[in-house]
Amino acid sequence: MNLHVRVFTIGALAKAAGVSAPTIRYYEDIGLLPKARRTGAGQRNYEESDLSRLTFIKQCRDFGFSIDQVRDLLALSTSSDRDCVETRDIAQMHLNEVRQKMAELKQLERRLAGFVDQCNQACAGGPGDECMIFKELAQTERSCCGG
Repeated sequence: MNLHVRVFTIGALAKAAGVSAPTIRYYEDIGLLPKARRTGAGQRNYEESDLSRLTFIKQCRDFGFSIDQVRDLLALSTSSDRDCVETRDIAQMHLNEVRQKMAELKQLERRLAGFVDQCNQACAGGPGDECMIFKELAQTERSCCGG
């Protein structure tokens, strides 16, 4: 029986996972990925398990999870001793953060739309230095987006 283990170079792994080679090296440096096995010539070699782990990390990052959250999720994903409620709690916390950012972006959208409307009604076509948008941006009492 011939068992074939698929081996990836760093370039092949990067392509398969949709990340860059420097990203892989970074994840190794910070411990999200185990250090690669090396050939006699020093070339990194990776296996399917590395591809699965890297794909998991990439998906987490695409969802906006922080590196620390990814680290926690990786630990949870390999532990039969921990409750999946921990995973849910991490996802819920991140969902709350996303919703807060969305609310801030909605507020920003309203303010920007107001700027454009005021410009269209009051000054569009006039001298640039008299644009209502500049006057609005110079007002300190109407801060935007919680910051």
